[in-house]
Amino acid sequence: MQSVLMGLSLLILGDSHFGMQNYLITTLQDELIRRGAKVATYSACGSPPSIWLTVRVASCGTAQRVQSGAIAQQTGANAKTTPIDQLVAQNKPNMIVVAMADTIGGYTKPQIPKEEIQEQVTALTDKIRSMNIPCLWVGPSWGTEGGPFMKTFARVEELNQYMATVVSPCTYVDSTKLSRPGAWPTFDGQHYTVDGYKAYGTALADQIAKMPEVQAAAKR
Repeated sequence: MQSVLMGLSLLILGDSHFGMQNYLITTLQDELIRRGAKVATYSACGSPPSIWLTVRVASCGTAQRVQSGAIAQQTGANAKTTPIDQLVAQNKPNMIVVAMADTIGGYTKPQIPKEEIQEQVTALTDKIRSMNIPCLWVGPSWGTEGGPFMKTFARVEELNQYMATVVSPCTYVDSTKLSRPGAWPTFDGQHYTVDGYKAYGTALADQIAKMPEVQAAAKR
């Protein structure tokens, strides 16, 4: 198991699902490291993907973690992102994983904001394309219905289907295939409990490890 991802160096850019201890910044990261990968994760809470192009303040905080190190969190005016160019120079990844979907899903809006989603996704994928680094884009997971974010299974399905068509050249990772709707417990409809993030992190690591694109990057 340990050597499956040996040689893979991942830069993960995430949203609030990577924001603190026992979220994906530990559960997914630890699983990927256990399988042999080097991983550096940077999280911008409540922010769109374009936040990684420049130095900007993430509305509900930032978090970062390199390998098995401590999580460094910032809030308020100190919660500034580091542009992707600098993150790539620092971490020298041979694959980038973007896991940002809920923040652009427009769950509170009556219609899915397709133009806005495409604009946000393309801003980041164009930059990644110019760097010639292979990438994955992780789509939304089911969560549970209701709560302050007004997430519904129907909207997750619609967002998932649409995002799969706009993330190229990144390979799309469909989180909805990893569990049944509502199977992983949340505390607010969108963010999972400790058990939920454990299940999500393991399932996502399993999926990523199986992907031919990932295995090819590990051998580069």
